Amino acid sequence: MGNDTPAFALALLTAAGGITGFARTGSVPSVAAGVTVGALYGLGGLRIQKRQPYGVELALLASVVLAGSSVPRAIRTQKPLPIGLSLVALYGLVTFGVAYRNQL
Repeated sequence: MGNDTPAFALALLTAAGGITGFARTGSVPSVAAGVTVGALYGLGGLRIQKRQPYGVELALLASVVLAGSSVPRAIRTQKPLPIGLSLVALYGLVTFGVAYRNQL
């Protein structure tokens, strides 16, 4: 399994989560953040799949953005949704961090 599969899975998961958050609560920031982070993961996955430059970096950026928004909220509120988002971000950080390090 290449790094494109986790990127596509995370793209689907984050975009669907943002859309679900909007559908449940009407939260525009949820849909904007979810779709944006999902697009970064998706674009990263496409670039990884086509062996183009900056694919891993885009997916890593998406993980950093997701972690930057979810980890502080998870620590502060200790609610399941931010904790789950933090775990997704952590998975992305590890997966694409290792891939980035291996490129060097």
